Amino acid sequence: MKHLITLVFCAGLGAGQALAADPVSFDQRGGQLPKISPQMTSESSSAKGGKAQWTVMVYINGKNDLEPYAVKNIKQMEMVGSTNKVKIAVELGRTGRYDPSDTDSMGLHRYIISRDKENNHNKIFSPPLQSIPLRDAENQPNPAADMGKAENLVDFVAWAKKAAPAQHYMLIVWNHGSGWLKNMHKQKDGDMATNGISYDEETGHHINTVDLGQALAQIGKLDIYASDACLMQMIEVDYQLKDSADYFVQSEETEPGDGYTYNTLLAPLVKNPSMSAAELATRAVNSYADHYDASREGATQSAVRASALPRLMALLNAWTAAILADKDRQAPRVQAARAEAQRFYVGDNKDLLDFVQRVGGFENPNETVRDLGYLIKEHISGEVVLANRPSGENYQHASGLAVYLPDRGYNADYDELAWTQSIPNWKDFLLWLNPPQNP
Repeated sequence: MKHLITLVFCAGLGAGQALAADPVSFDQRGGQLPKISPQMTSESSSAKGGKAQWTVMVYINGKNDLEPYAVKNIKQMEMVGSTNKVKIAVELGRTGRYDPSDTDSMGLHRYIISRDKENNHNKIFSPPLQSIPLRDAENQPNPAADMGKAENLVDFVAWAKKAAPAQHYMLIVWNHGSGWLKNMHKQKDGDMATNGISYDEETGHHINTVDLGQALAQIGKLDIYASDACLMQMIEVDYQLKDSADYFVQSEETEPGDGYTYNTLLAPLVKNPSMSAAELATRAVNSYADHYDASREGATQSAVRASALPRLMALLNAWTAAILADKDRQAPRVQAARAEAQRFYVGDNKDLLDFVQRVGGFENPNETVRDLGYLIKEHISGEVVLANRPSGENYQHASGLAVYLPDRGYNADYDELAWTQSIPNWKDFLLWLNPPQNP
């Protein structure tokens, strides 16, 4: 989550804080994820009676410079607490490196959040139901506590569904985020790869976009997937996850350090546990935007409907084909639109609808490009984006869904995404805009 400090590192740092010196330096891309066999040191179950209506699962990776916000966000959850009809399940990982307070919550713990009526701001009230040591007997990072591995995310959700079974599930991944992006920087000890979400400084691992898709496929269908993290509301990310959740709640831009305001997100759900997934996704967008409107901080948050993504892909495939068939007339318009479209902290991320509208307006000489552009506009605003609340004057053209649209060069790692493999004309379109440079 939170403000971006380097090209791919998203962090909300207060005055005097600095980015950790230890680099995140692991790329987990590979085959299918193995089955999980967790190593727990203590365990109990809170699941008694029938199913709740909703379980909200929050994967809080505070094993990095966002640690000061971790306890704060849990205390917001404890202002509301779980009920018989709404359960709040949390995995919290923290080391104390960036926040020495509440030593009892150091390590990795799993909770079903209880309401703290005394509202002690400095200490987690809810008792841990499972604990996992951060280090093994040789003082090496414990793989079972590695929050940068997709296997751990899968295991947490399996635990939460057993501890707090429900009719509906929302999963929130809390941490740094960088969209689909992957950058490779040569280091003395090898390549450093950074992309995806959930950066764990103890191990140097994170969950990349491909592995996140595999993890959610193993988890089973969610009603809502949300990223309390920067830059994750991209067509490339959503398409990778489209078969695993009905709605995606995320940000096109970096998130301020506070991230989600969990009491204002959860209190309406506890009051009305019969909320539909669409209503809760919209509530998540509005609670976030209300907070940053009030503090006058620039921010974006939107909810995207997964079922609308295949038609968007087909429309964009046809639209780019029409442009490529009319290159000479379209080139100046497309290049100008790319330069003028709403962009975000990572400059290669542009707002998809804003870009399409700038290319395919009424003055475009190609009727097919115009007509398809209009259909894309209607589909994004009417079907794809369920809710969209940009805050601040810098995001007036943020329509709720970003896309990779580079200005200088094409990143070949983009080929590995399901989006790129499903929409061949988009890659051809990007390569046309970014021809290979002569050596």
